[in-house]
Amino acid sequence: MLERATLALVVIDFQDSLLTKIPVADSVVAATVRLIRFAKLLGIPILWTEQYPKGLGPTCAEIAVELEGVTPIPKTAFGCMGDDSFVAALEATGRNHLLITGVETHVCVLQTALGAVERGFDVWVASDAVAARDKYQHKAALARMANGPCQFVTAEMAMFEVLERADAPEFKKCLPLLKG
Repeated sequence: MLERATLALVVIDFQDSLLTKIPVADSVVAATVRLIRFAKLLGIPILWTEQYPKGLGPTCAEIAVELEGVTPIPKTAFGCMGDDSFVAALEATGRNHLLITGVETHVCVLQTALGAVERGFDVWVASDAVAARDKYQHKAALARMANGPCQFVTAEMAMFEVLERADAPEFKKCLPLLKG
């Protein structure tokens, strides 16, 4: 189960230059925005990466504005666990459960998820908040992560699971996010 006290949200490489090639980019960005807002409301740490920003450019405006106050971690390793700055930031959170969103599913998301599992983290991938340019690559990556063993949730499923109860103190604040 996803638990607030052990969870960190990982937002991987939502750069415009990548998103423009992804057919479902709008819905993936929308699901990720919901998760970012949710994490901020509940005080869940957020780790945000940009793949080679010098060449691929910055994070899309819709996500960057939600992450105001969070510093992006530039990386050249495809998997976040291959980047010392990311690993140090993750260790500083003290969290051992990761909820992953990002692009592309078959490259940076896959390598991050599998690398995290290898290091002993429990990994959930928000299946409606990850995408790739090609549907086949996306599906193949999800299948491989399932054998990794990662778990899959949707953004809404994750939020309800973390909240646990309708009488949770933050439930009413989260209702607009839960309703989509």
